[in-house]
Amino acid sequence: MNGFLLTLHVVLSMVLVGVILLQPGAKGGGMGSAFGSGANTAFGAQGAAPVLAKITYYLAACFLATSLLIEYVVVKQNRSVLDKLPESKPAAAAPKATTPLPAAPTPAAPAGAPPTKK
Repeated sequence: MNGFLLTLHVVLSMVLVGVILLQPGAKGGGMGSAFGSGANTAFGAQGAAPVLAKITYYLAACFLATSLLIEYVVVKQNRSVLDKLPESKPAAAAPKATTPLPAAPTPAAPAGAPPTKK
């Protein structure tokens, strides 16, 4: 069942992308006209835009339905991607190495003051 749903989902997504690319754009005829498609004469005076738009709506609805169905099946089977991760054991509390703090810098002598001897 899972294999069928995933295959159907991938096929729907590829067909949906193809139908979207065939739709005429605002300025041109879309990817279909780039390859010499005569879709405008085959679909009447309005062209292929209304037919392709309806096909896009139905394919998008089917794509959404398969997405939700796949999610339902995964949740019903109580599976998760996190189940496939290897289990990691928490690291034992290692003693922290103590590092000495750096020495504080000596204050600079004010300008015009004689140098101090140490």
